[in-house]
Amino acid sequence: MKPDDIATAITQALVQGGSQWLVATIVAFLPAMWTMTLILHLGRPYVIRTLRRCGLRLGADIWWMSYLLIRDAVLLITFAMSFIFFQPSIVANSALPITGPLATLCLLIALAVKLSRRADDDVQAYRIVTAFLVVGATLYYGPLVFAVEATSQTYLAGFGQAFTSNSNVGPALVMMWISLVGVGIVAIWLFIRALVSANRTMAQRIKPPQKQAPVLGD
Repeated sequence: MKPDDIATAITQALVQGGSQWLVATIVAFLPAMWTMTLILHLGRPYVIRTLRRCGLRLGADIWWMSYLLIRDAVLLITFAMSFIFFQPSIVANSALPITGPLATLCLLIALAVKLSRRADDDVQAYRIVTAFLVVGATLYYGPLVFAVEATSQTYLAGFGQAFTSNSNVGPALVMMWISLVGVGIVAIWLFIRALVSANRTMAQRIKPPQKQAPVLGD
């Protein structure tokens, strides 16, 4: 082999190995990220009770803002990492939960509700976010625990084959494309909402002040 061929082979091996390592790392971290997302969201009542006991106003504000930033950041990171469920080659060749794309769609809908409504002040919005997060976590953890991670359990062999993406490629890809369409619809809705809100805000800023009619004295 020529030196160029050897260099090319080494480069390709490094790229392929790096991509496989990255996918494996994301897959390994996703359960922890989903768990943290649920804990931080469902831990809101505990945080509020803690704030009520805090006598220092500044400390309470710092605690609340830190909680909000960490909670929403974990939610965004979880959604970003879950985007591997929308890669057809990864879905077809890796052992992933077959309903992972649907779980990611539920995660995005919960995020959209947070962006469009004040979920921390509106009880109904908070319940909607909680419902979508719980449904998404169920769709993710169910196949993960009883299919992907249960290959050694012979009595779950049928369930594992049906709910693992690389052993049931056809339905897995169908769910992926359906979920991807849903993600696109939610993204378009968020874009239109943001555009309308920006136009409304800009119109209010450039609107000339109305002149008051002179008051006629007696």
